[in-house]
Amino acid sequence: MRKIIMLGALAAALGLTGAVNAAEVEVKMLNKGAAGVMVFEPALVKVQPGDTVKFVATDKGHNVESVPTMLPEGASLFVGKTNEEVTITLDKPGVYGYKCKPHYGMGMVGMIVVGEPTNTDQAKAVAHPGKAKQAFAALFETLASQQTAAK
Repeated sequence: MRKIIMLGALAAALGLTGAVNAAEVEVKMLNKGAAGVMVFEPALVKVQPGDTVKFVATDKGHNVESVPTMLPEGASLFVGKTNEEVTITLDKPGVYGYKCKPHYGMGMVGMIVVGEPTNTDQAKAVAHPGKAKQAFAALFETLASQQTAAK
């Protein structure tokens, strides 16, 4: 009996250790933020494999969904409903592009970088409507400058 209790305690401790190592980052869906109107804040998030990103519907009328052609190979698509909080755990390293479907053309987009941005060239090649094109270009410039500064 004592062995069973000790094994249970060990299993619980190992489970808690794994949960403590994973991080959760919060991204707000906003009508107006520091970077303008119809934005995700922050728009660029860097996490490690196994970390979680929680999208919070701070303002009404927004959703979050992945841009299907801006995901690492083998990564799962995610789609949230309007006014719904969405939490995703990301395991595949690379660049993940996402958008608010109702405000995509207005430039309401963002990017998550998980570990090393292995699919940057493929993600940069994706065409976007309206202001989303400029918004993604600015995010890629920010990512490049952060990578240069880290070297």
